[in-house]
Amino acid sequence: MGDDRQYAPATLRNRDFILDVLRDVLPRTGVILEIASGSGEHVVHCARNLPSLVFQPSDPDPDARLSVAAWVKATGVTNVRAPIALDALDSVWPIASADGIICINMIHISPWEATLGLIKGAAAILPPASPLYLYGPYIREGFATAPSNQAFDRSLRDRNATWGLRNLEAAAATAQTLGFSAPVMTEMPANNLSAVFRRM
Repeated sequence: MGDDRQYAPATLRNRDFILDVLRDVLPRTGVILEIASGSGEHVVHCARNLPSLVFQPSDPDPDARLSVAAWVKATGVTNVRAPIALDALDSVWPIASADGIICINMIHISPWEATLGLIKGAAAILPPASPLYLYGPYIREGFATAPSNQAFDRSLRDRNATWGLRNLEAAAATAQTLGFSAPVMTEMPANNLSAVFRRM
């Protein structure tokens, strides 16, 4: 029997910094939906350290869902549900409600329409005051984009013309039109940002 676990090298570097922010952002109890769970390493790390929450991983890629399930089995965490197939672009999501949403490193490796779908979908299922947490590199108006992020942006666009670092103000403006607060920003290592929007 093979091991379906995938490994994302950046996860080991950033997971504890993300967890530190999430401890202050997520509710004490409830269901937390993760969009674009990828390998599943983040969700099991969060689940292990935030045992009073229930995590619902999701990913449109079946191989990613296999990896998530394999990580859940390997780590023995009991507060992670089976991963579901969810594409942020879909107009209706296969989950009716959540008490918070986390999305780590998706926005720059998907079309801009996926960011819009993420915000619209979150607006549809989150109750008032619930958080939408986004993590990754961004372009910010009035801030110099780090040379490493400029190079990363070029490499992403070379791989797929619809990918690339997103303008944080554009994402925030969309979120506010759909009933979210302005984001609370936290500077993260390696020129990344945590952005927390709350449903109004």
